[in-house]
Amino acid sequence: MNQIAQTPKPKTALIQASWHFDIVDKCRQGLIDELSQNGWLASDVEIFKVPGAFDIPLLARRLAQTGAYSAIVASGFVVDGGIYRHDFVAATVIDALMQVQLETDVPVLSAVLTPHQFQETGPHIAFFQEHFVTKGKEAAEAVMMITGTFARLAAA
Repeated sequence: MNQIAQTPKPKTALIQASWHFDIVDKCRQGLIDELSQNGWLASDVEIFKVPGAFDIPLLARRLAQTGAYSAIVASGFVVDGGIYRHDFVAATVIDALMQVQLETDVPVLSAVLTPHQFQETGPHIAFFQEHFVTKGKEAAEAVMMITGTFARLAAA
């Protein structure tokens, strides 16, 4: 992926939900590892934590409004706890993230995942930890691509 990021390294914000943090934090690992392999520094990413996925959009909007970030990555894990409609929460979060990027003109990339089934067992936890590493790498690729595109547009 080295061809993607040949522009100055803009600041990226990563917002992480704290529920299932042992899983969600793997997104940070994948994001920073992939960016580092493409010449970015860990300091190019600023990490923010919120209680849950539902809290991500408001912070994303606040961060976007500062003008300090060229992209924002949201990471969360919304599971069916049997009490509420997790699919409703996830859809609300994703819709709000889309609204934030359209209102602020700052790309907001989602690694907010909603599995159909999750059980707090060793195999499920390990599977989703690895999956979040992959999602972090994919988010990094998306950050490099969209910030590079926006930089080219600004230079045109």
